[in-house]
Amino acid sequence: MSTWANLFLGIIAVATLAIAIVQIGVVVAAGRLARRVDTLAQQIERDVKPLFGHLNAIGRDASRAAALATAQVERADKLFADVVMRVELALDSVQSTLGTPAREGRALLSAFKAAFKAIRELRRDARSRQSRAEDEDALFI
Repeated sequence: MSTWANLFLGIIAVATLAIAIVQIGVVVAAGRLARRVDTLAQQIERDVKPLFGHLNAIGRDASRAAALATAQVERADKLFADVVMRVELALDSVQSTLGTPAREGRALLSAFKAAFKAIRELRRDARSRQSRAEDEDALFI
């Protein structure tokens, strides 16, 4: 082999050694980075785990509050329906209690009105007969 071939062979060996050293450095850096990412993930998990616990508790409390509110609204609806039914029954009772005497009173008033009208007509007829009799007496001469 010639000196040039040995020289090039030495350059190739040095370049290969340099690439191997760089690759080892990259692998070591990647290992360190992987450990840092793992540590960061564990820290985030530790910090977030109580937050999820609190969110679950808040969700359970909100669900319970919604259930209680629904029960209260249903009770209020039932109460108002019962009140409306009782008011309707009371109004029907008052109407039937007052309706019959009012009809009877109206009938009595109609009877009095008819009686007064009849009396008025009798008086009018008596006056007209009396005035006719006076007119006829004046003509009788």
